[in-house]
Amino acid sequence: MGMLVPTALAARLLSLFQQQLGSLWSGLAILFCWLRIALGWLDPGKEQPQVRGDPEETQETQEDGNSTQPTTPVSVNYHFTRQCNYKCGFCFHTAKTSFVLPLEEAKRGLLLLKQAGLEKINFSGGEPFLQDRGEYLGKLVRFCKEELALPSVSIVSNGSLIRERWFKDYGEYLDILAISCDSFDEQVNVLIGRGQGKKNHVENLQKLRRWCRDYKVAFKINSVINRFNVDEDMNEHIKALSPVRWKVFQCLLIEGENSGEDALREAERFLISNEEFETFLERHKEVSCLVPESNQKMKDSYLILDEYMRFLNCTGGRKDPSKSILDVGVEEAIKFSGFDEKMFLKRGGKYVWSKADLKLDW
Repeated sequence: MGMLVPTALAARLLSLFQQQLGSLWSGLAILFCWLRIALGWLDPGKEQPQVRGDPEETQETQEDGNSTQPTTPVSVNYHFTRQCNYKCGFCFHTAKTSFVLPLEEAKRGLLLLKQAGLEKINFSGGEPFLQDRGEYLGKLVRFCKEELALPSVSIVSNGSLIRERWFKDYGEYLDILAISCDSFDEQVNVLIGRGQGKKNHVENLQKLRRWCRDYKVAFKINSVINRFNVDEDMNEHIKALSPVRWKVFQCLLIEGENSGEDALREAERFLISNEEFETFLERHKEVSCLVPESNQKMKDSYLILDEYMRFLNCTGGRKDPSKSILDVGVEEAIKFSGFDEKMFLKRGGKYVWSKADLKLDW
């Protein structure tokens, strides 16, 4: 009986020692596994899990276009109206509605874009100076520069409705004014649909150039190259006007806008081949401010908001709208934009777009 107590005590002590030793070995095993991963002691013969943040993995993901990072709306084109006083035969944003958002709702949407990363807003149409004789546009321009502090605010217009008074009131808030001019031959402008009756489109362009200089607004020209102007030599005219950029677009078909049964325009007769477009570019290769955009570069490389503040997806050859950013927010709506960011950068979509940085000789 005297021997049983020490034996029981020894067995108890041995049991406790084995438990502690087991815990120690478990801890060491976990530590060893962690060290294998951290120090790269992995079997090269086996497929290994990818490590988050691996530069090669990140690069491959970006190249495949499978990044889960949300698209940042750095540069957005806001077509707040579809109404226009011209009838350009190739127009790809036609007057299918007369809707224009209330001013405060438009401002709310612009604030949402700013919060999502917006740096440049471009107002377009339709003709943006139609609404309230340019006052609606002017108030948005001022809001974007003064309250949102956007680096760049720009407008695309046909120029026919702009008055000097507008420059006096709002010119200081505008970085770039782009005027659409497809020809320096007034008869060609009439054929295209840019006729102004007794007014001369080219003379008006020269007047707007002077106002831009007087009120310190960077001047830009947009031209759509089509069947009626593809053989024109514009070198001397463009050099004389000296825009900061001359955007040269190849005429593009968009189903439901200028092509198809439900379209308001029939642009097929305006189309030119890729070879004809390249010939035009070759003819003007000495113009340093020329920025060419073929159909391939243009189609999916713009973030376009319509009059309801819906992103328009052109990947299918037509403009399919997302839900409005006013209803679902920017991050959700932009998923359906079809935006090709690589092409945006390739075509020179990011450039010096603030007049403060352009350092122009006014």
